[in-house]
Amino acid sequence: MMTFNYSNPTNIIFGQGQITAIQHKIPASAKVLLLYGGGSIKDNGIYQQVTQALSENSVLEFSGITPNPTVEHLDKAVALAKAQSITFILAVGGGSVIDGAKYVAAAACYNGTGWDILEGKHTVDKALPIGCILTLPATGSESNTASVVSKAATQDKLAFLSPTVQPQFAVLDPDAMKTLPARQLANGIADAWVHTCEQYLTVQEGAWVQDGYAEALLKTLLRLANTFEQQDDQWRANLMWSANQALNGLIGAGVTQDWATHMIGHELTALYGVDHARSLAIIQPSLLRNQLHLKQGKLEQMGEAVFGLDAGKDLAERTIDAIEAFYHKLDIATRLTDYGNNKQAAVEAVLAKMEAHGLLAIGEHQSITLEESRTILQTAIA
Repeated sequence: MMTFNYSNPTNIIFGQGQITAIQHKIPASAKVLLLYGGGSIKDNGIYQQVTQALSENSVLEFSGITPNPTVEHLDKAVALAKAQSITFILAVGGGSVIDGAKYVAAAACYNGTGWDILEGKHTVDKALPIGCILTLPATGSESNTASVVSKAATQDKLAFLSPTVQPQFAVLDPDAMKTLPARQLANGIADAWVHTCEQYLTVQEGAWVQDGYAEALLKTLLRLANTFEQQDDQWRANLMWSANQALNGLIGAGVTQDWATHMIGHELTALYGVDHARSLAIIQPSLLRNQLHLKQGKLEQMGEAVFGLDAGKDLAERTIDAIEAFYHKLDIATRLTDYGNNKQAAVEAVLAKMEAHGLLAIGEHQSITLEESRTILQTAIA
């Protein structure tokens, strides 16, 4: 096990009816920029709860943040934050809204072009304080330091990390999920699944606690998929908590991590508009089969511990088959079918973006070269 330093300062406020708690977490003197998406929070009552809790604050609103938020739209919020001397950012939504809020919080404290942050030209050392109310469990962005933002003009999707954008608090009220469509819930399960796998399906290094906790999360997500029609209070609470725990830094502390599935999947999303979670489901089975010789030990461990498969020479292969069946149970495809009907052009387009972004050797062993990525894509694209 590697040496590590773990801290997660986000205050998690979990449970039904907890949105009112934000009035004790945001100073009454704060000038708040409220960020949200397409307006569904006004239909399900969340907006009303938020505005009531913020009744003592000066509040400005910025809406319309889409899945895979674009810098073109978010820069308007940055300009607003600067012009109105905003002192606190409150994100109400899923991972895209929260990721967008992190970008706004950082770019509002930077005099240059915000996209510099994503391109690594500016290291974020200051940001406005952030709080969030989670409405769609998936990314874990509500209690980590990561943000992913797209640039529509160039079809780029890039990430940045900074402790300065770690939310101060996150309200996780499972009731906020009650009106979500089945597709978004399935995406949340799949997203959390791959987040866990990226930190677990690497190498065996004796991290019993991290492995055991990752396996508990995977078994929970598998159970959620197998009981997808249940969707009662207990089901929603377990999805919300497991998605948070999958990417709050705990199961990745001191262990080797992968993230190659995300790196390739981001390009599918940027180029073809594939839902983030579905891009991961398209790439992961093909990537695991390509890297079987390096991941066999952990695949076999997962097969026995998570899926209850019997030991055998083909256990790793059967584990990948079980992972693929897990996605199909959620009605999530594991091959890309909508890419313009020119497979080779799609493969080359993704590879060109990967090369431009410096993704020449990825994965925990840096063994996925562009040629290996080509092989993975050839299998992943129908």
